Amino acid sequence: MALKGLDIYKLLPKTNCKECGVPTCLAFAMKVAAGQAGLDDCPQLGGEARSQLDEASAPPQRLVRIGADPQPIEIGQETVLFRHEEKFHRPPAVALKVSDAQDADALRQAGAAFRALEITRVGQTLQPDMIALVNDSGSADALRAAAAVLHGELAVPMVLIGGAVDPLLLAATGPLAGARPLLFCTGDVPTGCLAALAQQAEAPICVAGDLESVAGRVEELAKEGVREVVISPGGASTARTLDFLTRTRRAALNKKYRPLGCPVLVFADGDDPAAAALDACAYVCKYAGVVVTDLWDGNLLTPVLTARQNIYTDPQKPVQVEPKLHQVGEVTPLSPLLVTTNFSLSYYSVESQVEASRVPCYILAVDTEGTSVLTSWASDKLNPQTIASALKSCGAGERVEHHQVVIPGLVAMLAAGVADESGWEVLVGPKEAVGIPGYLKSHWTATAT
Repeated sequence: MALKGLDIYKLLPKTNCKECGVPTCLAFAMKVAAGQAGLDDCPQLGGEARSQLDEASAPPQRLVRIGADPQPIEIGQETVLFRHEEKFHRPPAVALKVSDAQDADALRQAGAAFRALEITRVGQTLQPDMIALVNDSGSADALRAAAAVLHGELAVPMVLIGGAVDPLLLAATGPLAGARPLLFCTGDVPTGCLAALAQQAEAPICVAGDLESVAGRVEELAKEGVREVVISPGGASTARTLDFLTRTRRAALNKKYRPLGCPVLVFADGDDPAAAALDACAYVCKYAGVVVTDLWDGNLLTPVLTARQNIYTDPQKPVQVEPKLHQVGEVTPLSPLLVTTNFSLSYYSVESQVEASRVPCYILAVDTEGTSVLTSWASDKLNPQTIASALKSCGAGERVEHHQVVIPGLVAMLAAGVADESGWEVLVGPKEAVGIPGYLKSHWTATAT
């Protein structure tokens, strides 16, 4: 919650000692409120006042880390309700459910299937992040054994779900010791037992229920010193889950109500896999911190991962590829050279069609600050000078013998200018990327010989 300067000033020592580098405590308070100074800059700030300021200035939504260093999954600490206001910072973790009632061979097969679930989209590799291991057997030994197998196979962060504390504790302090799994006890357990579980396992914990009950649990856990808490509506309907997600986010960000300022774990599963995939997509877009699902079918998981990738890009910053001379296939000095921009959608549209043509090509991604072909032409970022400069800076002349360059058909009007600026022979390609395979197999063969 952002504090006003006067609120901060009231808790400062008011000695005007100038040790912080500012003439007065009031001026220092104003700088802290504006984000231009930190509390650490005041050497005289007392312990009690410091703790009050730390608590009051803490983000409205907590940050929770699941998994061990060096790459834990971080969820929470979001700052806006709507993506266009700034951006969403921490993508939700997708956790695939596994039952501990399976034997070791089946668990190892699940590990292999998990590793195989990855897709590449606009240059990024998309895959699930976690395993949600469910204590269906009710046995502490079975949960511990299953956790050991999966941790050995995958070494990814895990959610442990069970109805009793003891099995979760045995797995978290046994094979997962130091791995910081998220612990979700679904049974009716006293808050003191949950606090002890979190403290002994040194791991974050999840509590479920309606808004009032989870808020009460979060407050009680905070009194016990447990602050890494995830909340959940449990196995609620789609409508109730979305309501829970929306109301907790609003309570945290708009009302600064800290007991609901926690990331949220939700379930997207059921007898209808297609409906579960749609639910998962909705939860990803509407504030989920962890999505637990049984979507092991890659065709159903792909839209979930794609939705996450889309919603967690920065709306104020185009997705770009590196502006350089890219190679597709086993190119030779006689391979075609195609020009496009470094806007990721433009580049990967061209790249995918080149791959489909099976003709090895060079693709020159001109730096247009991540704008598309027509947009960059209209803003004069794609012009004869920028294309000629890109050809020279990437050393295309030393790598391509024929000195022919193919520009997009949408900017055919640049052909003469590019030829004058670069000294290359300029060919006009198709207007749309989908026409590249046909162009390469017919027209290019004719011009390159």
